[in-house]
Amino acid sequence: MGEIKLTDVIAPAFYGVHWDIIDEKHTYYDLFGGRGSTKSSFIGTEIPLGMMQDAMNGIHSNAVVFRKVGNTLRESVFEQIAWGIDALGASDEWTSSLSPMQYVYKPTGQKIIFRGLDKAKKTKSIKISKGYFKYLWFEELDEFAGMEEVRMTQQSVLRGGEKFVVFKSFNPPISNSNWANKYVAEPRADSLRHKSDYRSVPVEWLGQQFIDDAEYLKATNPRAYEHEYLGIPVGLGTNIFELLEIREITDEEISRMQSIYQGEDWGWFPDPKAFLRVAYVPNQQKVYALDELGGCKIRNSEMARQIKEKGYDDCAIYCGVDEEESIVDFRDAGLPARKAIVTPGSRKYTFEWLQCRTLVIDPRRTPRLYKEVIEYEHERDGNEDSSDGDAFPHSASGASLCEDAGRTTPNLGRGGDAPQGNVGAAF
Repeated sequence: MGEIKLTDVIAPAFYGVHWDIIDEKHTYYDLFGGRGSTKSSFIGTEIPLGMMQDAMNGIHSNAVVFRKVGNTLRESVFEQIAWGIDALGASDEWTSSLSPMQYVYKPTGQKIIFRGLDKAKKTKSIKISKGYFKYLWFEELDEFAGMEEVRMTQQSVLRGGEKFVVFKSFNPPISNSNWANKYVAEPRADSLRHKSDYRSVPVEWLGQQFIDDAEYLKATNPRAYEHEYLGIPVGLGTNIFELLEIREITDEEISRMQSIYQGEDWGWFPDPKAFLRVAYVPNQQKVYALDELGGCKIRNSEMARQIKEKGYDDCAIYCGVDEEESIVDFRDAGLPARKAIVTPGSRKYTFEWLQCRTLVIDPRRTPRLYKEVIEYEHERDGNEDSSDGDAFPHSASGASLCEDAGRTTPNLGRGGDAPQGNVGAAF
C-alpha cells in the first residue's frame, strides 16, 4: 500500500471518527445519516485499513460484515469493501471470492467474511482458523429484528481478542419510534454516535447531479428532503402514513393526469387479490389513488375481465413476483402484465419514499385502501417497532406500481420524483 492521504479517502465529517478508532477510545461506532453521507464508504475503507495496520503490529485481526438478508450482500457491502480496498491503493494485496464470500489479505491470510442473518445457523457457523474477529459491521441496522438480535450476534463473535471495533450503520427510518432510532438516542460510554449528511462531502465525490437533485427536493418537498438527504426521522408516531388528503377526486382532475400506474397483488384468501390504479403528480409531490378492484377467492380470469371492462388495459400492470403463472394468465387475457423488478433495498426505499409524499384518497373510489391506510399502524414486536413494508395490508398493496418509473416515464426519477424501483411495492 502506497502513501494515502486521509483527505483523499474519507469525507471531512469522518476525520474525528477515524482518529477516535486509531486512539481506541470506543468499541462501538454507530454511524447514521442521510443519502450520500458516505458513511458506508468510510466503514468499507476503515475495516481493511485497520486490518493492514494490525498486521504491521503483529495482530492477526479479521472482520465479519452482516446484513439481515444474505442475498443483499453481493451488491452492497461486498462491493463497498472492494471500493475501500481500491481507494487505499491495495487491490494487489487482496484476493476475493464469492463462494465463500470473502476477501483475504495475501501477506497474512487475514479475512473479511460476509454473512446474512436471515437464518440463525449462519451465526453459529462463523469460525476463523487464525486470529480473532476484531471488526464487525452491521449494515442497514434498522433491517434487523431489534437490538436483541444484534446483541446476540455480537456475543457469539466477539471472542478471543483484547480490542474490538463494531460498526453499525443505517439511514434513520422515518418513524421516531423505530427501534434503531431509539437505540442511537440512548447514550453509552463505550459508543460513539455519529450523524452525517451529504453537505460535508466534497461536491466532486457526489457529482453535481446529486446536489441538484437534493436541492430540487428541498424546494418541492422539504419533509422528504429532511428524511432522505439529512437523515432526520420526520414521522411522529405509529401511523404508517401521516401525509394524507382524504377528499373527493373529480373526473376532471383525473382527465388531466398523465403519469398513470397500475399494480396487481396475487392474493386469494384470507388476503384478497388486489388491483390498484394510481397517478403520480411530481410537481405536487402527490400520489392519487384512482380506483381499486379485487376481493377474496377471485380467479385470475375474472380479475382480468374486470380490469378490461374498466378500460385499464391502457397501460402496464406491474405484478407481484411470487406467481409467474398468474402473470401468464393476465397476458393470455390480453393485459400488459409485467413482473416487478425487486432489488436489494428497493422495497424499503420505496416504502419510505411513499411516506414522504401526500397520498390523496377518495373513499368512494378506493374504499378498501381508505379503510386500511387510516387504520394501519406499525406492527409491534414486543416493545420494538417494525416497519419494513412487508407488513403493509394486502388489499392496499397494489403489488408493484411504478416499476422502473424513473426510466420509463418523463419527469419521473430521482430528485424528488418517483424513485428507481417499485413505487407501489408497499402501496
